[in-house]
Amino acid sequence: MQEDFHYYATYCASYLAGFSHEESLDICYSAQFVDMCSRTFLSRIKAPGLAATTQLQMEMMDTVTDILGIQNITRIWASFHFLPYDLYATKPGTTKRFLNKYRLICAPNGSLVADTVKLSKNKTLQHAGIAMHVLADTWAHSYFAGTPSLAMNNTDSDFYEVIGTGDEKSDRLIKFRHNPSVPDDPEKGLYTNTIYQSDENSIMNLGHGRAGHLPDYSFIRYRYLPSWADYREILKDNPHDYRMAFDQMVYALRYLRGELDDFVTDTYDTEKTGPYRERIGAIIDKRQLLASNDWKSFGEELSGKEIVDFDLFRYQDEYVSADKDKKGETFLGKFINGALEQKGMVSKAIFDSGNILAGFFAPVVMREAK
Repeated sequence: MQEDFHYYATYCASYLAGFSHEESLDICYSAQFVDMCSRTFLSRIKAPGLAATTQLQMEMMDTVTDILGIQNITRIWASFHFLPYDLYATKPGTTKRFLNKYRLICAPNGSLVADTVKLSKNKTLQHAGIAMHVLADTWAHSYFAGTPSLAMNNTDSDFYEVIGTGDEKSDRLIKFRHNPSVPDDPEKGLYTNTIYQSDENSIMNLGHGRAGHLPDYSFIRYRYLPSWADYREILKDNPHDYRMAFDQMVYALRYLRGELDDFVTDTYDTEKTGPYRERIGAIIDKRQLLASNDWKSFGEELSGKEIVDFDLFRYQDEYVSADKDKKGETFLGKFINGALEQKGMVSKAIFDSGNILAGFFAPVVMREAK
């Protein structure tokens, strides 16, 4: 997913769940910041690099994919962007090495989704925003794994967009190119993906790189052949999945707000979102690379307040100028604590399952005001 969903749609979900305008802004900022909080950024503000929730392209180019490098990559991408669905999944006739990667495949409604949401209960709004990013990405990034792996993340070159519905439905071949400086062109079916690399652990084989940005666009339905499924065809219905993600976020946020007693997977709040089904559906279905303006307009209609655009450096000075023993009380300090706790929880679950791909991670959080 992109800024349109992680920032503006998350604001809408937060407001519908009962949070105030100001609270919703904090939640959606934190959700989007997950895609921005790199080790480079943390180094600039002299914050702990272990709290990184993403990796910049330049950082990844310098990463050595030995066991330590893979563990660092996996801790970040499996914890925040490709939450594993079943750490104990089985597949007959495969090796332990294969299973360790197979068990990191992302999908919605796994037990770690519930663990992620419940980890944020009675915590800060930054914790809630992190949880919403992770939850939403389980829908968009399903069928890919947050570790470099040709065996998991490679795809056959045949991708077909499913256009229309019912009797009007037809397939169109998607054409991939490898120039990231050229924008995708949905009308011509031209998209960018990573170059095929035969090295099992190549960084090019991380996540959904072989499918380009297709998982990040809410409007598209497509059929493709993933390596982990022995190149059997899968249909990815993004409009359906993005609707489910939005409804599940509203439900999760109502739980975090204290309105509901429990969070249960495969449960969705259609009561709060029901009156806006057509509006939400129109935004999701619209053929555009970025739906930020439409989600922003919807959110501003809901609250009657302006949704300020995301600014990476909005809270930097507050953190930098705070005394060492007060940094945990700043906006970024609270985010860093939430990131460390989420990474620690997921990494421990992977390690406890007998899988060493995320290594062992023991987070040390900063003191927060009580």
